Amino acid sequence: MYRTHNCGELRIENLNTETTLSGWVQKVRNLGGMTFIDLRDRYGITQLTFNMEVDKDLCEKARKIGREYVIKITGNITERSNKNKNIATGDIEIDVKKLEILNASEVPPFTIEDKTDGGEEQRMQYRYLDLRRNPVKRGLILRHKMGQEIRKYLDTNGFIEVETPYLIKSTPEGARDFVVPSRMHKGSFYALPQSPQVFKQLLMISGYDKYFQIVKCFRDEDFRSDRQPEFTQIDCEMSFVEQEDVMNMFEGLAKHLFKEILNYEISYDFPVLSYDNCMENYGNDRPDIRFGMTIKNISELVKGQGFKIFDEAEYIGGICAENCGEYSRKMLDKLVSFVKRPQVGANGLIYVKYNKDGTLKSSVDKFYSSEELKKWADAMNAKPGDLLLVMSGEKAKTLSALSILRLEMADRLELRKTGTFAPLWVVDFPLLEKDEETGTFHAMHHPFTSPKNGKKDLENPKPEEIYANAYDLVINGHEIGGGSIRIHDTEMQAKMFELLGFTKEEADEQFGFLMNAFKYGAPPHGGAAFGFDRWVALFNNSDSIRDVIAFPKNNAGKDLMINSPSLLDQSQLKELNLEVTE
Repeated sequence: MYRTHNCGELRIENLNTETTLSGWVQKVRNLGGMTFIDLRDRYGITQLTFNMEVDKDLCEKARKIGREYVIKITGNITERSNKNKNIATGDIEIDVKKLEILNASEVPPFTIEDKTDGGEEQRMQYRYLDLRRNPVKRGLILRHKMGQEIRKYLDTNGFIEVETPYLIKSTPEGARDFVVPSRMHKGSFYALPQSPQVFKQLLMISGYDKYFQIVKCFRDEDFRSDRQPEFTQIDCEMSFVEQEDVMNMFEGLAKHLFKEILNYEISYDFPVLSYDNCMENYGNDRPDIRFGMTIKNISELVKGQGFKIFDEAEYIGGICAENCGEYSRKMLDKLVSFVKRPQVGANGLIYVKYNKDGTLKSSVDKFYSSEELKKWADAMNAKPGDLLLVMSGEKAKTLSALSILRLEMADRLELRKTGTFAPLWVVDFPLLEKDEETGTFHAMHHPFTSPKNGKKDLENPKPEEIYANAYDLVINGHEIGGGSIRIHDTEMQAKMFELLGFTKEEADEQFGFLMNAFKYGAPPHGGAAFGFDRWVALFNNSDSIRDVIAFPKNNAGKDLMINSPSLLDQSQLKELNLEVTE
């Protein structure tokens, strides 16, 4: 027997009994005639003691042990004289009688502690060691618990879990496919699914009216902190539902997770904002509404005063930062430098300081009188002591820059507090996006999303004005997921493919199987998919989803631990009828 207890289990009630523990050596402390070892496993840490006067040989053996050795001990549970309130087992220690080294360890490349000296690249290279650290372990345990609660909620609400295939046909769904060559069908390729979209719609046609799956999806796209080439999705679909039915079901899931995982009660209905509202007031379609500081359009108010930058701008907007009117010139210059960064993309920043004595001081005093600046302040609901920050230019770019500035100011003012949550739904997205260079349209979500008002919308001579029957769940500025009511009619789906530039032959080649299935009684249906990794990262207070994935890729899409992707042997390429060219 390797252990009678784990290293996080023993308490004061277990005194004066014998135990056997196995685990990894966290730390060895040699103090004169005594040696102490902190023994760690997945469950916690227990202190071991070795006394030179009681058993010299055993104590000397313990002193030769290094960090991360795997050992087995047997001993008596005694009360600690210097209790450690920071660990659950801090009232007891083990007076060791037997010690067995199960496996020695080299000195690890970084310390296996909460605050480690290892950089991210190094920790990714030795991820199996990084996984021993408490912060990573907590993330994976949280992920497990959330997965169990998701399954519990969906099962209780009548959903069944159905697996869908990983080797599928390549279909255009918004990102590049990862493709897999077929050995038996030379020159042909499978694709890894970007989502199980068409399969869950086929399951609705098959009569399985409530489906879910916690499933791997694959997208060959650029990487960032909330993206991985392979990610996990909570994928769901329902039949005989309208938009409100789907939103109510998954708002319930969100509330269930908040309560069961974080003990965070949300008793109110989530706010519902339109896409247009979000873009005008927050500058993006995933707003953080834990604080105000909304964007105000002051274009008509400020034009015509001889200030060329404003007079020639398509759009002028600003935000009001409360209690920042005392910002020094140095602090304002730093803000100007911030908005000029490439990731923000602004050309500059105009400020108006609303002094506590009621006077106004701005960077454009030459062009605007105090009376005119007061109108700005009133339009932006400013009061004495506040700071107005204004940008101008092309509307979309200016709103995007103001959105980033809004979050920056919120961070400076500590308005985005950890442990507070503000979920909402965003609805009424555009159905299509227009490529200004080519003039062609792309589906904003995917080509199976139904238009808001049904078939008649698809006759609109201005397709960019059509709204989608779609919805996103946003929490604290993070898009957790979303979905739509699907097209379930062959004629409407054919019209949608036509708007997207597919010929009839191309549509048949790509999606003929789905179009054919619609002919055999497709029910009205809709669903949603949520980023499981993102949701866990949010609950874990992590900046990156890599923190809550056991074996993630780095920002370049590489697995540094197993050195993947890697080159194939020439014999493998030949068997697959492939040739790699420069």
